[in-house]
Amino acid sequence: MQNDQHTPCENPLWPCAMTGAVACLSGFEDLAVVVHGSSGCYFYPASLVGVPIHGTFLVENEIIFGTESRLAEVIRELEDRYPRIAVVNTCVPAIMGEDIGALASDGQVLIVDSPGFLGDFEAGYCRALAVIAPEVDPDAAGVNIDGICRTDPFCRGNAIEARRLLNLAGAPVAATFCLDRYDAVHRAAPFTVGTNPDLASGVGMACGSLLGLDAIGETFQALAAEVDGVDARPIAEEIAWTDARITRACEKYLRRFDPPRVAIAAWGSYAAFAADLLDRYLGADIACIAARNDSGAGSGALVQTTDLSVVRDRIRNTEPDLILGSSYERAIDPRAAFVGLTSPLRGRVLLSSRTLVGIEGALWLMDEVLNACINRNRRPESESVDLS
Repeated sequence: MQNDQHTPCENPLWPCAMTGAVACLSGFEDLAVVVHGSSGCYFYPASLVGVPIHGTFLVENEIIFGTESRLAEVIRELEDRYPRIAVVNTCVPAIMGEDIGALASDGQVLIVDSPGFLGDFEAGYCRALAVIAPEVDPDAAGVNIDGICRTDPFCRGNAIEARRLLNLAGAPVAATFCLDRYDAVHRAAPFTVGTNPDLASGVGMACGSLLGLDAIGETFQALAAEVDGVDARPIAEEIAWTDARITRACEKYLRRFDPPRVAIAAWGSYAAFAADLLDRYLGADIACIAARNDSGAGSGALVQTTDLSVVRDRIRNTEPDLILGSSYERAIDPRAAFVGLTSPLRGRVLLSSRTLVGIEGALWLMDEVLNACINRNRRPESESVDLS
């Protein structure tokens, strides 16, 4: 596996620690998030999280003479509107070394020191969650949902599908990390299921993932063994129905077309899920996997990178029929069929709550893949794009 050495702040494909912290904190509906930095530091995460956040919008004289008074002014404007305020420190104030901890003395203000140079998106997400400091209540009923993230195009849909499956199995939902009220994560249940293993909170006993049909079955078997009242049989029935439905659709496709050659770029866990699904049901040739984060060991097709030039070279060298990724990958080879798997997804209206996890997630992904590939195979040669 290859690994690039670029600083996260300089990479076009994957946000830095500051954005990861904002993504975590903005999932709490009763928590105001303040980006303590320049307008550029504010507008990038604001364009991704999909909910209102706030900023100090520092200018030159504040950077020269000190930023604390500006931050205090913004906090005063918000303190009567929100029970709590989270301040995300960015690169310039962090480098200046100002002590803004005194602003958190009353307990209403939380300080999250997460400048972009501290690491990648996941590092910032975990740093913010550590400041939130979730707590497990041993007597709390239900199961927590993990891995929900505001910058994920599947954020709301993943939460809805996870709740649906838990309810189907007779398990009430406890806390959702991170799409909940602030107080809810301080009385989390002892057991947790994940939607994105790359954003595991570590809260409660991890019972497995809802990403992929096999994983779903194993997770609910584990829940049934640990949590009274959980019945895994309705889930097993849905998995069997889904497997048969996808198999029939893919067999029909393969009677007309060859298996696609595929390039995937996304979170490591999302990429692995998509690669397994396409290999299992379509016999797809997984020619390239560009994991945005450190996803552990992988095959020769895997490269862990946030360097667009590396991704561009891999895609052009493999000449895929199908690309799963973001708008960046789509622009590299417009001839290929495309399915959006990670942000940013520019130039598209995305109103519905799409899901990648659970039963509906597997069905959605195969819907998108089959339709995109059919449309590409039907495209007249005259519409092909010259990339030379």
